[in-house]
Amino acid sequence: MQTTDADTIFALSSGAPPAGIAIIRVSGAQARAAMMALAGRLPPPRTASLALLKDPRDDAPLDRALLLWFPGPATVTGEDLAELHCHGGRAVVAAVEDALSALPGLRRAEAGEFTRRAFANGRMDLNAVEGLSDLLAAQTQAQRRAALMMAEGHFSRRIDIWRTRLLDLSAMAEAALDFSDEDDVPDASIEAQIGAGIATLAQDVAAILAAPVAERLHDGIRVVLAGPPNAGKSTLLNALVGRDAAIVSAIAGTTRDRIEVPAAIDGIAYLFTDTAGLREATDDAIEAIGIDRARAALDAADIILWLGDAGDLPRADAILIAAQSDRVEEARPGLSLSAQTGQGMDALLAALRTHAATLLPGEGDFALHARQRRHSAALLDHLHAAAHAHDLLVTAEELRLARRAIDALTGRAGTEDMLDRLFAGFCIGK
Repeated sequence: MQTTDADTIFALSSGAPPAGIAIIRVSGAQARAAMMALAGRLPPPRTASLALLKDPRDDAPLDRALLLWFPGPATVTGEDLAELHCHGGRAVVAAVEDALSALPGLRRAEAGEFTRRAFANGRMDLNAVEGLSDLLAAQTQAQRRAALMMAEGHFSRRIDIWRTRLLDLSAMAEAALDFSDEDDVPDASIEAQIGAGIATLAQDVAAILAAPVAERLHDGIRVVLAGPPNAGKSTLLNALVGRDAAIVSAIAGTTRDRIEVPAAIDGIAYLFTDTAGLREATDDAIEAIGIDRARAALDAADIILWLGDAGDLPRADAILIAAQSDRVEEARPGLSLSAQTGQGMDALLAALRTHAATLLPGEGDFALHARQRRHSAALLDHLHAAAHAHDLLVTAEELRLARRAIDALTGRAGTEDMLDRLFAGFCIGK
């Protein structure tokens, strides 16, 4: 269907029926006329009002509903917006939507179209949109907290500060270039002021880039269980995820390939990976491939649970596990643990939480996606180039390019294809 921003759109914006209540949202120039057609009147702005909805085609009653009217542009979409809070039965929703679809200038919204209009009308920038997308998809409390910070515009406000500083620095650079021979421009100190301003801004951008990334929130912190054959890796994996995800056997080399199992523990998303037992040599070609993949998993791990000898620890920050403590009597270094009896499991979960805290955004922090990091890194590159330029003309050009990087970061330039993919993932009524 060919769509335009001039169309007035409607959709069910609450959960799928049956439900206690169904919120049908209408946005666009015909929203006022639509409410008048169904309810016969317009309530005061932002004040709930009860009314009997009727089908304008035959005056048949549809439902008794609460009306809410939000005149634009101070609405979530930046347009006139009407909400009909109906009873949440399937027949009720279908009847009201059918009556709306019969009105001139109205059509059903496409996926993410309400949010897209909010973006197009300047009510949200691209970063807030991405935060909202993450909020709708959040499955853990850590994901929810970080997504809410992004959706509420905390990163966007930081970007606004960056833009203001850039504009000030650019104005200073242009003044120095255009009026360096004028008495009222302190050209002897202005370059030093510009350099100091660029350095401060670069430090702020670098600090944001150094923070934990969003991918760990959504994909899970990669926890790799590794060690020699028959060390108890598969048994521990099953205990961690609470189900028999991996085959447990006394036969060495039972695990031939990586087994990846996502799990949420204490509000944190993890991706646990069981690996083939590591040993120097094997005559089994399949096992050798599994060992190679195990080593690759170790290289990509955020956290390693090492169930082997302390002297073979794959890296310094690996958590050493003295597994199968119910079967081995001698004391061994590491966290004494039995996945069978549960001994030491609480201590292991506490260690995982401690490690995860260093990899995830803290309370009240946001996390950047790959797109946001890419454009932030481009911004930082231009700031560094501006700081090290020996010609003020080059400095001014790099500052201009830095402003372009901010435009890409907020979605003001070069994002149409990406927007199509992003909004396609939203639900119809959002």
